Amino acid sequence: MALGKKVKHKTKKLIDSKHMLKGITLASFLESTIVPIPLEAVMVPLMQARRESLWKIAFMATLGCVIGAVFGYALGYYLFDIVGEWLINTFFNQDQFDNVKQQMQNQGFWFVMTLGIAPIPFQVAMLAAGATKFSLPLFLLATVIARAIRYFGLAIVVYYAGDKAEQFIKRYKMKAVVAITLAVIFLWWLSNALG
Repeated sequence: MALGKKVKHKTKKLIDSKHMLKGITLASFLESTIVPIPLEAVMVPLMQARRESLWKIAFMATLGCVIGAVFGYALGYYLFDIVGEWLINTFFNQDQFDNVKQQMQNQGFWFVMTLGIAPIPFQVAMLAAGATKFSLPLFLLATVIARAIRYFGLAIVVYYAGDKAEQFIKRYKMKAVVAITLAVIFLWWLSNALG
């Protein structure tokens, strides 16, 4: 079965499940930790089918991601010396990781915010934050803001666009991601200029 058909089949089962909110939390946790596949493919049809739970779905997806982020942070913090080399070789190369580590030390909050919104695997930010011992409260704040923008943004689109939300998101997703990422980068730059 092709990946697209599998996703549609799993989404249909999730829509009809009484464990739908737990399922979306688990899916979000997995997406933020070990499965770098965007959750939107499941969330948008789910939100369209279960509009009465639209805001709960966005909240539970954000919660799952935050739990995953704490897990990834702890992995970087406590186990990086043991598994760091394997993680670097699996997800990116040493130069990329060194660059990420430098960014974390200099501008961790804004770096996490940017990676939380941009279509880049969030595992990079989690591991780098933990490995560099970046402030956990600031890391969590940046994660919550970035992922809430992402998931509640989807909920807002579904709320207003209804059944046309999927088409609308496909059409404007990249433009919206670029615009929001640029806005975060501008705020990052502004905080440096004023600070």
